[in-house]
Amino acid sequence: MHSSREAWFILISIPLYAILIGAEIILSNWQHRRLYSIKSTLQNVYLTLINAGLDFILRTAFYVSILAWSFQHRFFTVENVYLYWFLLFLLEDFAFYVEHRVDHYCRLFWAVHVTHHSSEEFNLTTGFRSSVLQPVYRFVYFIPIALMGFDPLDIVFMYSITQTYGILVHTQYINKMPSWFETIFVSPSHHRVHHASNIRYLDKNMGMCLIIWDKIFGTFQEEVDDDPIRYGLTKPIENDNNPIEVIFHEWRSIGSDLRKKVPLGVKLKYLFMPPGWSHDGSTKTANELRKELSGKPVTE
Repeated sequence: MHSSREAWFILISIPLYAILIGAEIILSNWQHRRLYSIKSTLQNVYLTLINAGLDFILRTAFYVSILAWSFQHRFFTVENVYLYWFLLFLLEDFAFYVEHRVDHYCRLFWAVHVTHHSSEEFNLTTGFRSSVLQPVYRFVYFIPIALMGFDPLDIVFMYSITQTYGILVHTQYINKMPSWFETIFVSPSHHRVHHASNIRYLDKNMGMCLIIWDKIFGTFQEEVDDDPIRYGLTKPIENDNNPIEVIFHEWRSIGSDLRKKVPLGVKLKYLFMPPGWSHDGSTKTANELRKELSGKPVTE
């Protein structure tokens, strides 16, 4: 269920993506940087197609109806059209930040989101490396926005706009933006940090368009020259040629942990604690790894 406005926006964005991606491929090959491989690029394409198909099915089946019901029971209405769209942008970007932070700090949701981080390449097509199962629950974060008086079709339209921006920051061809821009908005430099597997950079820079949320809530990290970024996961996927493995490898790992002979409370922690948590210290969370690196005692 797409509004005609959203459909037009998608149609306009497709040639934009094609031009920019084509230019980045040509330039990177000309400069012998080899930022793209056929395998990874095809993976990014089929992952986004699966994600889009699932999103369309779930949107049509129920979640727009849930947002519509929420909108009918809204608490208030924003009358000024300029204020309406400005607030919608802020609320939606903040909702994404909250969702993204949950995805990184709760292993159950990380099992969905990890797919997006699994590529060891970082280019414009990496933005299409979708968290395939995210449409199952993403709409839940939009319910409070609908209750605040924002039309569901406007919500999904704004999401398309912000997501487009989120795709375009997946590039290594922009070093730094002007300082005023980097103070307010997510830049390619910020998002390179987000995709890094270096301990310093893990679980940082969660924003889609605005970096201010990370600065307010303590998840901001600058790109550091003497710590060059390594893309991908701290534990690479064993068989990343298998599309099923790319999507479900963390679920298999969770299943293995749940079969351990430990109390129910510990099993639940393997689901809801941050990725890397273990009852015996055999694996560690990002914060535990950072404390070890800095020489501070680990208390988690």
